[in-house]
Amino acid sequence: MTDKIVISDYDPQWPERFEDLRQRPAPCVAHLAVSIEHVGSTAVPGCAAKPIIDLDIVVSEEAVMPELISLLAGQGYQYEGDLGIDGRAAFQAPPATPGHHLYGVVAGSKPHLDHVLLRDCLRQRPDEVRCYSALKVALAQRCPAGREGRAAYSAAKSTLVEELVAKSYAAQAADAS
Repeated sequence: MTDKIVISDYDPQWPERFEDLRQRPAPCVAHLAVSIEHVGSTAVPGCAAKPIIDLDIVVSEEAVMPELISLLAGQGYQYEGDLGIDGRAAFQAPPATPGHHLYGVVAGSKPHLDHVLLRDCLRQRPDEVRCYSALKVALAQRCPAGREGRAAYSAAKSTLVEELVAKSYAAQAADAS
């Protein structure tokens, strides 16, 4: 992988890549996983994204997380802690696998809901997708390569992401009432 931030136009093959990647851990975690979700921008038709698939392995309760971590380690995934998101377990993909981010989350937890509500919100709002995509493309061009550039990119898009997540929670609350 390069240190330069690469944003690609939506690729209709991303859902297929997700399915291929989902099949790698699925057999060993099937007894723990409530679901394995395609999240992130590659899960939103029409959204520009870094061409890296994000997957959430959703488990029923926090108590099974140590077993999930152990099972994934046996599949070559390296546990990286929460990477600053409380309640989320992040994993580095095994060498020689297509680039992807894998997370363990508890069903209904904030990290889980943040991912799926944002994805679902964007899937329903093409105008937000265009705005978000344009922001990411502009930021990728403006931010330098390397760790500092990636951190600047993430920080700069966080305001819009937080706004979209807040809209998603508000819409969910309105639907529930």
